[in-house]
Amino acid sequence: MSDAARPSAGRDGALEDFATEIGDSGAVAVEGGRTRWGLGGALAPGTRLVRAPAGILEHHPEEMTVRVRCGTTVAELHGELGARRQLTALPGRGGTVGGALAVGENDVSVLGRGRVRDAVLQVRYVSAEGRLITGGGPTVKNVTGFDLPRLLVGSLGTLGLIGEVILRTNPVPPASTWLQCPEADPFAVAALVYKASAVLWDGGRTWVHLEGHATDVAANRAALAALGPWTEVAEAPELPPHRWSLQPAQLRTLDRAATGPFVASVAVGTVFATRPQASSELPAGLQALSGRLKKEFDPNGRLSPGRSPMGVTAWT
Repeated sequence: MSDAARPSAGRDGALEDFATEIGDSGAVAVEGGRTRWGLGGALAPGTRLVRAPAGILEHHPEEMTVRVRCGTTVAELHGELGARRQLTALPGRGGTVGGALAVGENDVSVLGRGRVRDAVLQVRYVSAEGRLITGGGPTVKNVTGFDLPRLLVGSLGTLGLIGEVILRTNPVPPASTWLQCPEADPFAVAALVYKASAVLWDGGRTWVHLEGHATDVAANRAALAALGPWTEVAEAPELPPHRWSLQPAQLRTLDRAATGPFVASVAVGTVFATRPQASSELPAGLQALSGRLKKEFDPNGRLSPGRSPMGVTAWT
């Protein structure tokens, strides 16, 4: 629904300027922090780059929502929310809010914090016609109709250029610790620990992120002792740049010859690898559906030309 048809959306000079800059003609894409710039393919030569407006507009801790412009960095957003003991499901490894949503990357602790797609309550984006569009609502109960927020997450800016979002926030857990073991079976760890926020594995070492009430974290930590010696570490391991999507069962057969050094998110199926994932032919029906969506949202192919989310399967 366009803002002209939605009086409650209000007027916003920054977003209107963003829409004006994008306009209704010519190849255009949003430039964020360039932390995942090559994902989905290189932009077509001559594509004009714009930047989304920045700023944290509203934070309602009691309702656990935040309204933020997409040029804001994730680090800035989480720094502001942290003062109220809250955070979001956005990944903490750099980049802007809009960039994180465009690539659809979850935080490494997705098991505890939830998926990025589920955290987006409302989007305000600029269409291929240069119109400012609002999709979703400030609360779940206000959302009706087509789920534009989830559709745009992971679309690499090929369906619309996001300027502002309302996100669901999570409370910062009262206790949190990262543990690392050089010999524990990661699949046994995932089966043993109740509600781990992350179980990571690099083919040798295993990391687990325990969050929650102090008594629950202590109980899980005690249970893990049966699987090997654990050492407390400051944070998750450094993640390689390329993101693979596999079925969780496929993680058992990871081949370093294909991935290079990797860090796998056990029970999720995401692998952060040194080498890019080989492209595979998607089912004809899925390709046809993607083409129809692109045609409906961007009939002239002006939004982020050269990029395709069809080759980026780790959206969930």
